[in-house]
Amino acid sequence: MTRSAEITRKTGETDVSLTLGLDGSGAGTRSTGVGFLDHMLDLLARHGRLGLKVEAKGDLETGAHHTVEDVGIVFGQALDEALGNRAGIRRYGSALVPMDEARASCAIDISGRPFTAFEADLPPGSTGGFEHELTEEFFRALANAAKLTLHLRVEAGSNAHHMIEAAFKAFARALRVAVSIDPEESGVPSTKGTLSE
Repeated sequence: MTRSAEITRKTGETDVSLTLGLDGSGAGTRSTGVGFLDHMLDLLARHGRLGLKVEAKGDLETGAHHTVEDVGIVFGQALDEALGNRAGIRRYGSALVPMDEARASCAIDISGRPFTAFEADLPPGSTGGFEHELTEEFFRALANAAKLTLHLRVEAGSNAHHMIEAAFKAFARALRVAVSIDPEESGVPSTKGTLSE
């Protein structure tokens, strides 16, 4: 079974191409024009054990918002497609990740019901062209497109880089568990019989 997808999204604001494999090693290249986002996508691929290639061009002269949000949308669409009918997956995943003084927790349900609860008291400002408030925009766009229930919380921290990095790593680790194959589950892990409709 090949659990992969390739999605392209082109609008008047961005042009995003993304290839995702759920059973990877972190390989692939990430080039969005937003240096800090590329770094976070590298972490997401490595800690999520994903094959991930991202090429994005956006209207960065207006800021990184459109690029970050659209990369989140396309990642979510690819995740939705790569999961197929969700048969055999663990469905739930959670992780708690420290990053120096920062700490983040994440819980995921591949539920078919988009919901995001994001809690983080991030310092104002930007890092590497990435406004800190875009962290929430990225994860909300991803969860909506992938139809995930996502609870992501930055529990501690004072350095924005560390706090955002902990959030991405916690998400990656939780996703890694949720999409993994459960050898004791042969069908769709739901009493409804579906997680994709």
